[in-house]
Amino acid sequence: MNFSRSYLGVCNRPEYNYDKYHPMSEISEWMTQVAKAYPDIVTVMDYGKTYELRTISLLKIGADTGAKKKAIWMDCGIHAREWIAPAFCQYFVSRILRTYKTDPKMGEMIRNMDFYVTPVLNMDGYIYSWKDNSTRLWRKNRSPEPAGCNCSGTDLNRNFDANWGTIGVSFDCCHATYCGRGAESEPETLAVSYFVGSRKEDFLCFLTIHSYGQLLLVPYGHPNFTAANYKELMEVGMGAAEAIKKVHGKVYRVGTSPDILYPNSGSSRDWARFQGIPYSYTFELRDDGRYGFELPEDQIRPTCEEAYDGALHIITYAHNKVFNGAVVASTVPTIWTVLVAVAVAATV
Repeated sequence: MNFSRSYLGVCNRPEYNYDKYHPMSEISEWMTQVAKAYPDIVTVMDYGKTYELRTISLLKIGADTGAKKKAIWMDCGIHAREWIAPAFCQYFVSRILRTYKTDPKMGEMIRNMDFYVTPVLNMDGYIYSWKDNSTRLWRKNRSPEPAGCNCSGTDLNRNFDANWGTIGVSFDCCHATYCGRGAESEPETLAVSYFVGSRKEDFLCFLTIHSYGQLLLVPYGHPNFTAANYKELMEVGMGAAEAIKKVHGKVYRVGTSPDILYPNSGSSRDWARFQGIPYSYTFELRDDGRYGFELPEDQIRPTCEEAYDGALHIITYAHNKVFNGAVVASTVPTIWTVLVAVAVAATV
């Protein structure tokens, strides 16, 4: 795979195809080459090991100002079978790197914040899902089965220390939502918890990318808990859904998981909000169920284009509130309409 740099940059070279799904080996090589092509703003950071001892890495994107900076977190591929999620993380990075020199707003955000993007968190599971057709829909990681069980793997998005094991999980290790032997029992979960938790005061946004369902989920997954900034999370989420709709007409619903999907506990989204990170969202990308986890490759580009605008709306809002003194969105419809227009315009 030739990653030679042109005037468009490595992320826009035809040799790397953002319109197809890539195995883990190609994604890892892409990360390395992107960092080499953009050494001034991109760094590969290793922050943990999987059960099978693969190194979990992320791309840190941001201008080195010498000052302590605010940050944005994004992870993809926590569930192995959701291949569109890693495809989106790669596209998201490529869009940032294509635009930060020409888009004044993106340039400003790159100077003020660092973006931490993990293209594939559940590397073991993702690699296993590429093995053959019988493993294509594997969801969990690849940790060994507990004593007395013949099934391996833990659902990493039920394993975080956020109301762990209370609702929407299974203690049957053969179930897809098996939550593990305890909160943060899995090395992948621990890696995120330590990396983000040790600098939680820096993070403005925590965006975790999944499929499918066309949803934007806000905390919390447990129906007995409500985020202190729930109203604001909903309003910002609705603005993101409107930005998504403007791209290709797709409708994303916004709400808590119990309200629009199902109750759950132990999710990374809820964990991040419990840590004090103000804007924590789960993106459930295309589609609405026709193809499910096996989204055709011809839908990768439009899915990524619309999700990028949705994510950018949230990120821009969070940035502006800190650095530009933006007013918190009002619940009054007329004022909210104006704020949405301003926020969307700021992302163009």
